[in-house]
Amino acid sequence: MTSSEGALVLFSGGQDSTTSLAWALDRFSRVETIGFNYGQRHAIELAVRPLVRDRLSAAFPHWAERLGEDHLLDMGLLGQISETALTGEMEIAMQENGLPNTFVPGRNLVFLAFAATIAYRRGLKHIVTGVCETDYSGYPDCRDDTMKAMQLALNLGMEARYVIETPLMFIDKAETWEMAERLGGEALVDLVREETHTCYHGDRDHRHAWGYGCGACPACDLRARGYEAYLDRRARGTGDTKAGPT
Repeated sequence: MTSSEGALVLFSGGQDSTTSLAWALDRFSRVETIGFNYGQRHAIELAVRPLVRDRLSAAFPHWAERLGEDHLLDMGLLGQISETALTGEMEIAMQENGLPNTFVPGRNLVFLAFAATIAYRRGLKHIVTGVCETDYSGYPDCRDDTMKAMQLALNLGMEARYVIETPLMFIDKAETWEMAERLGGEALVDLVREETHTCYHGDRDHRHAWGYGCGACPACDLRARGYEAYLDRRARGTGDTKAGPT
């Protein structure tokens, strides 16, 4: 059943946020998107965002009727104060604190705060984000506890009743591919594979079975292994892909 309430999806143009966008379009009658330019090295994701939205609308007319405005915010200051492998030219490596240097401190917290500000103005109750604590790089701002705490803080600070939706929180990358198939069939899986961007290095020159990327960075590795596991589960009939497009 589709909810009459509206949703705002944090949409980067990557696999997780695109799957989360499809999840929201399947559930809410009005869905808007928000993206952030924070000086990320993989800025190609900003270029693929409108393409993914257009492809979704063309392939799924019933979702096109629900897909509303896109908001792109300039968050360059975040990149200026972050010395990380996502915002500067440095090798990806683990830090002494056990976190990879791709971790941008406060990124998701800042994104959610600005998303809530847009949602407040637009009258949208649900804020959807593709964070996950099952298959992730150890980022503390992707954890379920962080999302629950942020929801409480936003509701108290803005006298609102936001719901932060995290449809991918407890599933692995293979299950994310399965969710795409469950929501939109092969058409959505193909869209995710061909149009979305995950590679930390912004590589759109090298094509793999799972999509485009350098094939070596942690993001590419996670996406590739998830795709292989997804295909293996399908072949063995153990994947959860039975429900088709809705």
